[in-house]
Amino acid sequence: MNAPWKAGSLGTRDPFAAYICDDASLDVLRPIAMELGWQPEKCNKGGLRNAVQSLSISASPNILLVDLSESGDPLNDINSLAEVCEPGTVVVAVGQVNDVRLYRDLIASGIHDYLLKPLSPAVLRDALSQAQTAFAAPKQADASASARHVSTAVIGTRGGVGASTIATSLAWLFGTEEKRSTALLDLDIHFGTGALSLDLEPGRGLTDALDNPSRIDGLFIERAMIRANDNLAILSAEAPINLPLLTDGGAFLQLEEEFRQAFEMTVIDLPRNMLVNFPQLLADVNVIVLVAEMTLASARDTIRLLSWLRVNASHAQVIVAANKVQPNFAEISKADFEASIERKIDLSVPYDIKAASQAAKLGQTFAEANRAGKPGAVLRDLAQLVVGTSDGEDGEQTGKAKKPLLGKFDFMSLLTNKDKAPAKPKAKPGR
Repeated sequence: MNAPWKAGSLGTRDPFAAYICDDASLDVLRPIAMELGWQPEKCNKGGLRNAVQSLSISASPNILLVDLSESGDPLNDINSLAEVCEPGTVVVAVGQVNDVRLYRDLIASGIHDYLLKPLSPAVLRDALSQAQTAFAAPKQADASASARHVSTAVIGTRGGVGASTIATSLAWLFGTEEKRSTALLDLDIHFGTGALSLDLEPGRGLTDALDNPSRIDGLFIERAMIRANDNLAILSAEAPINLPLLTDGGAFLQLEEEFRQAFEMTVIDLPRNMLVNFPQLLADVNVIVLVAEMTLASARDTIRLLSWLRVNASHAQVIVAANKVQPNFAEISKADFEASIERKIDLSVPYDIKAASQAAKLGQTFAEANRAGKPGAVLRDLAQLVVGTSDGEDGEQTGKAKKPLLGKFDFMSLLTNKDKAPAKPKAKPGR
C-alpha cells in the first residue's frame, strides 16, 4: 500500500498550493503558476512544517509543491505530511540534497517528483505539467482492483461453533496459499479472537476507526492494520467491556470500501449481534460462510439465518459449513439437519480437540497448525470453494453456492417458495 496521494477520489479542492522556504525559488515559481492558471497567492513562504500545519486544518490541494530544505530528516518528516494529505494529492518535493538514494526513497514513499535547488524555470514548468497529467489520469488500476475484490463474511449460527476459527483460517489460506493480499476484519469489538489466533496484539486501529470514521482512508488502513505476513493484515480490537459500542455502522462501511481498494480479499468475522444491528454490512459481500454445529439449536438458527439472508443478502453466495462434527455423538444427524434446513451441508469439518490445542499452543491459525490433518484439508477445500465461487461467472444468486471448476461438491439450492413454512428441527429418537 502506498501513501495517500497515490490513489483516491477527490472532491472540490484548490488546484495547487506551494510551500517554499526561500524568496529566490518563490520568484521562479509564481510566474509559472500563473502560466498554468493557478493563483500566485497559493505560493506560500515556508517549508514542510508550514505545509503540515496548514493542511492539518484545511483540505489538501490537487497538486502540492513542498520544500524539504529545512528538514533534517526528509523521509521521516514526509510521513507527517502524509498524515494530513488527503487521497489523490500529487506531491512534488524540492530540496538541496543531491542524493540518488534519497530520490529513490522519496519516490517509493509516493512523492511524484523531487527537484533540486536552485530551481530552473524549464525544469519546474515541466515537473508541474507532468503533475497535472498524473492528477488528471483515470484511476483504471484502482477500478479494476475493486472489481476483482472478493469479500467473505463468516457467521456462526450459535456462539462457540467455531466461526472465528474458520474465519482466521480462511484469511490465512487466502494470503499464504492463494497468494492473495487479504484483510481480516474481526467485528467482535470487545471479545474478538482474530489477533489472538495469529499470535498478535490487536492494536487500537479498529477502535480508532469507530471513534474517528472521517479519518478512515488509505493511509489509515496502512497504519492501523496489524500485519501477520506479507499477504495478510488484520484489524481487530479488545475494547474495554465497560464501554458499549456506539456507532451507526458508517465506519464499518468505510473500512470495507478501503479494503476493496487495498486488498484482493476481505474476510469478515461477523458475530450474529452485529448482523442484527448492522445488516448493511452484507451489502457488498460476495460470499457468506454460515458455520453451524450438529445441534437442534443450531439447526433452528440456521433456518432463521438462511431465511433472513434470502431476503436481505440475495446477491451473495451462501455456503453452509458444519464444524466440530462427531458423527457418533451428534445431537442431530446430518440427514435430519439437512432436512430441517432444506438444503445440503456443503462441507463438514471433523472435531479434533488435539488439533485445536496444537494451534493454540503454537499461536497459529487452525489451518496453519494442522496442514496434514483431515480438518485442515477440509478448510482448504472451503477456501478453494470460496475462490471458485467468487471467480465463477455470475449466475442465479438465490443463496446457493456455485460449483468450482473441479466439480468437487454437489450443492442443493435453497427453496424459494415463500409460502412454504420452513421445516422444524427434528429431534433425535428418544428426545
